[in-house]
Amino acid sequence: MKAWFPRGRSPPLLQVVNGIEVYSTKINCKVTSRFAHNVVTTRAVNRADTAKEVSFDVELPKTAFITNFTLWVLPRQLALGGEGSLAQHESPTPLSYRTIDGVTYPGNVKEKEVAKKQYEKAVSQGKTAGLVKASGRKLEKFTVSVNVAAGSKVTFELTYEELLKRHKGKYEMYLKVQPKQLVKHFEIEADIFEPQGISTLDAEASFITNDLLGSALTKSFSGKKGRVTFKPSMDQQRSCPTCTESLLNGDFIITYDVNRESPANVQIVNGYFVHFFAPQGLPVVPKNVVFVIDVSGSMHGRKMEQTRDALLKILEDMKEDDYLNFILFSGDVTTWKDTLVQATPENIEEARTFVKNINDQGMTNINDGLLRGINMLNKAREEHKVPERSTSIVIMLTDGDANVGESRPEKIQENVRNAIGGKFPLYNLGFGNNLNYNFLENMALENHGVARRIYEDSDANLQLQGFYEEVANPLLTSVEVEYPENAIQDLTQNAYKHFYDGSEIVVAGRLVDEDMNNFKADVKGHGAINDLTFTEEVDMKEMEKALREQDYIFGNYIERLWAYLTIEQLLEKRKNAHGEEKENLTAQALELSLKYHFVTPLTSMVVTKPEDNEDQTAIADKPGEGPADTDVARSMAYLMDGDPHFIIQVPQKDDAICFNIDEEPGTVLRLIQDPITGLTVNGQIIGEKGDNPDSKTRKTYFGKLGIANAHMDFRMEVTPEKIALWNGAAQSTFSWLDTVTTTQDGLSVTINRKKNMVVSFGDGVTFVVVLHQVWKKHPVHQDFLGFYVVDSHRMSAQTHGLLGQFFHPLDFKVSDIHPGSDPTKPDATMVVKNHRLTVTRGSQKDYRKDVSVGTKVACWFVHNNGQGLIDGVHSDYIVPDLF
Repeated sequence: MKAWFPRGRSPPLLQVVNGIEVYSTKINCKVTSRFAHNVVTTRAVNRADTAKEVSFDVELPKTAFITNFTLWVLPRQLALGGEGSLAQHESPTPLSYRTIDGVTYPGNVKEKEVAKKQYEKAVSQGKTAGLVKASGRKLEKFTVSVNVAAGSKVTFELTYEELLKRHKGKYEMYLKVQPKQLVKHFEIEADIFEPQGISTLDAEASFITNDLLGSALTKSFSGKKGRVTFKPSMDQQRSCPTCTESLLNGDFIITYDVNRESPANVQIVNGYFVHFFAPQGLPVVPKNVVFVIDVSGSMHGRKMEQTRDALLKILEDMKEDDYLNFILFSGDVTTWKDTLVQATPENIEEARTFVKNINDQGMTNINDGLLRGINMLNKAREEHKVPERSTSIVIMLTDGDANVGESRPEKIQENVRNAIGGKFPLYNLGFGNNLNYNFLENMALENHGVARRIYEDSDANLQLQGFYEEVANPLLTSVEVEYPENAIQDLTQNAYKHFYDGSEIVVAGRLVDEDMNNFKADVKGHGAINDLTFTEEVDMKEMEKALREQDYIFGNYIERLWAYLTIEQLLEKRKNAHGEEKENLTAQALELSLKYHFVTPLTSMVVTKPEDNEDQTAIADKPGEGPADTDVARSMAYLMDGDPHFIIQVPQKDDAICFNIDEEPGTVLRLIQDPITGLTVNGQIIGEKGDNPDSKTRKTYFGKLGIANAHMDFRMEVTPEKIALWNGAAQSTFSWLDTVTTTQDGLSVTINRKKNMVVSFGDGVTFVVVLHQVWKKHPVHQDFLGFYVVDSHRMSAQTHGLLGQFFHPLDFKVSDIHPGSDPTKPDATMVVKNHRLTVTRGSQKDYRKDVSVGTKVACWFVHNNGQGLIDGVHSDYIVPDLF
């Protein structure tokens, strides 16, 4: 949760940034039976003598659905004292604002297409604020802005809900804490009610020492109720005793578990029921696990080292009753052993030697690698080589797309589905960003497994180990949850391939007869030794009496939990559905999303702000899983670097498209032009030293960039030697040897010595210029520039240019992948913008993080200066000069 405000200098003691003071931030969490209802409220006042824009950012879990957003603006005469002032009316609940003559801007959940039209109208007027973006592994960011008159107060209130999942024996509530200034009244307050009784409750903060945390944090639980509060004083928030910067920057995590006198617990309120099932003390079912590991060339270096480290740790945790094997795939497939082997100490030691010697090589043959592993498990079962009461699992790790053998994703899915035949689950781990994650997820889901992204960080080996620990201890297989016939309706998923130790099965539904006296639930499954049936019988009258006390949290929680779980499962099924089935699943999920006011991938929340007699609209979208999550908006990423290479990353496809522009040195190309915001970016091409126009290997680069904003009367010329800025007629010149930040209203320019430059126009438009320096005495190469768009969501729908035209949604389909003229780079057919193109798989470099080495971005290369992908032809983008 963070509040962002326009840049400016804070006074020495007052926590006022550019006239805006955040004086209250409160996160209120109410959890009833694992279902969390969270309200984030931030209050600010504009102490400047002119109107200021205030932006409100909240980072929330990806598994959560936003359910409401409201902002109140209180005019000066009410905010600053006198009859009816805020001081007289303010109370712990923002509802008091409704009794004051302020302006209320509520959020309304609408079907995505309906909301989109309203949003696009606002975009074209340059008046948008409010998006959900990716901001990390577990989080999404909601941002909304409002213009606040001098002396006025504003309150933002965001509500979101989620079902807390049990993971390694605990429920986890994850809160991001990141105010950008000290806050007079900062508070996190969590109330937990669990009818089973609370067995453990803890809280930790990554941003504060235990000594400081101890005095700001209180936690207690007794019986069914638990409470956590975190109220750091202004002094406790300071990063040092005399600092005005806040040290509140990180994760606040609440964990708890419940008593489990019985393995199952059923709760019924207002005709809806929820059934929790998590048995303890059962022996672990032996498992037969095949690890299918990508050892293609792209796994070279750190990825391969981390994979080896993780596998060695996993081998330490294998149980002697387990069976295992390793399948390695690159261009072809190799195996450690011809058949599954038991995890005896001798075999484990031999496996360790094998793992230590795994090396990367060649291409990526996913199809044959998976089929080899699946067939090995099937054969072991058919030939009774593994225990009768054991379960089989396939775990695949890959960092790229299939590019040799069968490489069509839909065909690989079909082959794998037919080979597994519903007998055991497939878990797909996608390493990094350069892969088709949607393909991995769909293939896992239709084979009763899940997909996980492994992030390319220093802890990637721990991520791999962590996933294995989740599936290392199956307690039951073929689990079915049964209820009296004709007694229930609208049931959520009630059959599971596996139940793993430390997790929980949750089933919800509606009762046909709300006046029934008794309710019975059976859970059946195969254990390590025998088949088991767990029965739970509920006396409805006693249940009603016992649950009356839960009203202090919120009364319709089971109905909302049922709706949340139903929508989540419908959306998951929808990923693999087609035709009429997909339409039906979509319709059901949409109906429930609208009825219960959830922002899901099918809906958007629109915040309409009447200003100057015109509608100003903000929109909250729930993004789907795309590329690896970054701090950049979950929209497309655009960059231009090298020869010059243009790369368009399309998260909806988890893929990228690239093209080159081949033009003469001296040519100026229009990269971005937005007539609404007044922004333009043009780039001039340079050649190599002593450039030979007849050379077939001639390389060109961008040697000069012109960035301008007509509305601000601002221009910037960037070369590898210097940066010149003009504000009207006034000029400033900087060197790449400088480390400097310059700001003015709505503009920030930061030069990072000999590395890059970041240019931001307010919140929502950010460019990065990368400096590439070569050896000064190099006979051929010259210094040049790269250009990256890291945020463009405030630019209008009329934006165009070689890069700007791609700021709008782009769809494409790739098929018929086949060997090309270069055996390492397959060709394919791409349909994009109603054109059918032949494209080639390759990669380009992204130098944002590392100027010297860069990061490879896999992409489909469009030939002939991007013809068929760009609007018109490339010569249409040639302009006479930089400005």
